[in-house]
Amino acid sequence: MKEYKALQNGSDIRGIALEGIEGQSVNLTAEAARDLSLAFAQWLSEKYRQPVNTLVIALGRDSRLSGQALLDVCAKTLASVGVFVYDCGMASTPAMFMSTIFPITRADGAIMITASHLPFNRNGFKYFTDEGGLDKPDIKELIRIAEGLEDGEKGGSMGAIIPCKLMDYYSAHLREVICKGLNKTEEDKPLSGMHIVCDAGNGAGGFYVSKVLEPLGADCSGSAFLEPDGSFPNHQPNPENKEAMEAICGASKAAGADLGLIFDTDVDRAAAVDSQGRPIARNGIVALAAALAGEGHLGTTIVTDSITSNQLGVFLTGPLGLKHLRFKRGYKNVINKAIELNGAGEDCQLAIETSGHAALKENYFLDDGAYLATKIVIKAAQLKAQGKTIESLMEALEEPLEAAEFRLNVNAEDFAAYAGSILEELESWIAQGECDEAHPCGGRCRCGMTLEKPNYEGVRVNCDAANGDGWFLLRKSLHDPLMPLNIESNKEGGVEIIAKKVKALLAKYDQLDTSKL
Repeated sequence: MKEYKALQNGSDIRGIALEGIEGQSVNLTAEAARDLSLAFAQWLSEKYRQPVNTLVIALGRDSRLSGQALLDVCAKTLASVGVFVYDCGMASTPAMFMSTIFPITRADGAIMITASHLPFNRNGFKYFTDEGGLDKPDIKELIRIAEGLEDGEKGGSMGAIIPCKLMDYYSAHLREVICKGLNKTEEDKPLSGMHIVCDAGNGAGGFYVSKVLEPLGADCSGSAFLEPDGSFPNHQPNPENKEAMEAICGASKAAGADLGLIFDTDVDRAAAVDSQGRPIARNGIVALAAALAGEGHLGTTIVTDSITSNQLGVFLTGPLGLKHLRFKRGYKNVINKAIELNGAGEDCQLAIETSGHAALKENYFLDDGAYLATKIVIKAAQLKAQGKTIESLMEALEEPLEAAEFRLNVNAEDFAAYAGSILEELESWIAQGECDEAHPCGGRCRCGMTLEKPNYEGVRVNCDAANGDGWFLLRKSLHDPLMPLNIESNKEGGVEIIAKKVKALLAKYDQLDTSKL
């Protein structure tokens, strides 16, 4: 009996595609790739009410070592049932979505073979139609279809596998956006005089230098790790990774660049570096993206994930004159919420996670790191012409003095239910106000804590000046047996103070490992 449910990771498929790490056996097999590809074709056929052998599906991959083999399986499988397949080769996730939009391709669906920033042995699939990426219920249905397929099941006439220069089309699209934003033509070399350093982390993002920036006149000397290498020999291809951000900051500062840009493996996320070599990431990249999205849209709503700082909220609603909805973790959660708000008549121009997933209304609410980078490049060029730098947009943004994330393991068999009960009780305790001897902590914490309202994920608690001067957010992981705890403080040693208080609150739960606190 086939069993693929373990491959679902929210709205993506992710699994182990290569041997090489002890204790991790391959579960994203050629058979799984075949069955999931057939399932996607069947799903599209039902969605569009057209025969499978009339479908057009585009396939692409990032630089992962297992990518080409998986692409070959998917392509041959789809062609075997009559699908017309575009083989886009090395591509980015946003470009694969755009294959369903560009008139020259107009695919009915697209599959991107990627596992984002995960280790070299992992891989996965992201699925698209012209309505965007598939959601969790869609992936669940694909798995249901795939598990029901018989071995060797196929049918219909043979399709075709055609090479497609998708990244050329996509790059031309980004160049056009830059030229339009700067009111210039490509022949004008609108980025002449701009020094922009990029770090692709040996993922699929190197094209942004050779096919977007340099053709428009930018000096990209000092850029690093542009060559695809699925072993990721230099650092994680991840804007949230400390070593990755240190690398791009160092490279930008050494080059004296106007701007630095860093992408994740499949280029759906990005972060930046200012002209002083300082990182623009997490709260910073949210603030910068919001400043750009808010131009011409005063009062628009910015949807963010749940771990953004209090200072960011003040910046968005104060100097920028925007609205802020702090929602849930998960890029599809923030995107879907933004789409929902617009559908209800509330203007929302941006959905963004602190991880660097940024989706703009003007760009199909597609989380596109290269498009975000393009918007930043346009603004940086405009500001340079005025004698200013990109960091001038965020002068009023304050940052917490300390920040930390702890991942607390849940050892209970039903970890989701156990974690849920902890959150329910924690919220109830904090709502009671000051603790006493009857409080679960035995009166040790003397709370000074209040619940953040509204709050859409976990339990977020504000701590007064005497109790850490900051906040914490405890939530449960959707997929793993753990509870992430985020803490920020506005004073030195504040994170430690808050962590100790949280540990006291959670002491009664013997199946929650709080040793990291």
